[in-house]
Order: sequence, then structure tokens, then C-alpha cells
Amino acid sequence: MVSVTLGPARPDVLVLIAVAAYRGSDQLAHVRRSLVSSNPIVACPLRGQIDPRLKRFSAGATAGVLAAVLLIVDVARPLGLGLLASQVAVFAFTAFVSFQWSLWAQIYARFIWPRLGAPAALEDARPARFAQLFGFLFTALALTFFVFGIDVPGYSLTALTFGLAALDASTGLCLGCKAYLLVRRGMQSA
Repeated sequence: MVSVTLGPARPDVLVLIAVAAYRGSDQLAHVRRSLVSSNPIVACPLRGQIDPRLKRFSAGATAGVLAAVLLIVDVARPLGLGLLASQVAVFAFTAFVSFQWSLWAQIYARFIWPRLGAPAALEDARPARFAQLFGFLFTALALTFFVFGIDVPGYSLTALTFGLAALDASTGLCLGCKAYLLVRRGMQSA
């Protein structure tokens, strides 16, 4: 498991790690074991929950990127494909790693959240991450179609993902989250 230390970085620990890395992997493993064993937190405590406003902000930012892709992919193909590839990477990171550490979450945490303050309640992150998985699959397929010059399915999948993201951003209705709840309910009843 990965250990997460909350609080400011300690220079003495950073120097110890640097010296251990210089001396060799055995010394570094010893330092890592001592740091991990002394830290009671073994995972990010908020990994399973998200701010509902972050989810809508993320959907709005995603809709903006996908709208730009739809507008410029025919005119400036390399730029459009680069934007689409970056959104595929954001979807992949959010779906497979963490919603809280994604690009949109970092922008939200640094610039928007300080002006709004803490949310009234947090939501379960699993439905949102499931929705991000669908976004990843749709945009990865769209990117593949665009790269191979098959534009109609590329436009269709990008437009579908844009529509779903815009719906979530404007109304808070996340269809991927609803799909997660249906799948989970079906698995529990089986």
C-alpha cells in the first residue's frame, strides 16, 4: 500500500530519502519501511468521497474541451486530436487512479474551492469514477477513429460524450452515475 503523509514536507526526511537513494536501493527500502510503518494513514481518507460541485465543474470543463475538439478537429486536426488525447488522459486518470487528483480537481481545489468553502455534504466517488470510465471508453474510441481517418464515428462519439458532460454540468444529472447504481443494484440482487 502507498502511504500518504498529510502536512508540510519535512526537510530532514527529504534529505534522508535523497541520501538513501544515493547509497542504494537497500538503504532506500529501509527508509521507506520506517516511514510507512510510522504513518497510520495508508490511503487518502477522501479517496472514496467527492465534492458534488467538483463533479459538476469537472463535467463543465470536460464539455468545454470536447466542444473545442468538435469545432476545430476538422480545421486544425493536430490541435483537435491533441485536445482529445489530453481529455482521454484525464478520463483515464480519473477513472483508474483518483477523482481528487485529476487535472480538473486540482484546478477546482486551487482556484474555486477557496472562494466557495466546504460543501454541505460529500458524495460517493464510485459512481462518478464509473461515469469517467465511460467517458474514457467513448473518447478513446473517438480518438482511434479520428486517427485512422474514420471521422463520422469519431464525431458521433465525441458529440455523445460532450452531450453527457454538458447535461451533467448544467443539470447535475449524471447518466454514468445512474448506470453505476443500476449495475450495482443488479449485482446485489443476483
